[in-house]
Amino acid sequence: MAKANETNDGAKSAGSVPSVNWDDTDMATSYANVVNAFSTREELTLLFGTNQTWSMAEDKILSIKLSNRLVMNPIVAKRLHMLMGRLLEEYESRYGTLEVGGTTAAVPPTT
Repeated sequence: MAKANETNDGAKSAGSVPSVNWDDTDMATSYANVVNAFSTREELTLLFGTNQTWSMAEDKILSIKLSNRLVMNPIVAKRLHMLMGRLLEEYESRYGTLEVGGTTAAVPPTT
């Protein structure tokens, strides 16, 4: 046992990675089936919402109710990109390849 404690103490003094406490007491959960994004030099913005269109009318306009906006700096966006890439690889290895149609995104609203 003393050896194990010495190893842990040595790792702490050598600059080991700190543990993370994920505090979810104020966390809210939202559902989205639509996402859009835009960016500036300083930040990237993701818009999340739900499609409210039950059937296409003659004018063929989709009604999307936006519910959340997530603004982040480019470093965080890159980390999110890497994380989502790994999650999707795992998902597709378990459940099969996802085919995504529509390579163009709708223009986000200007505020």
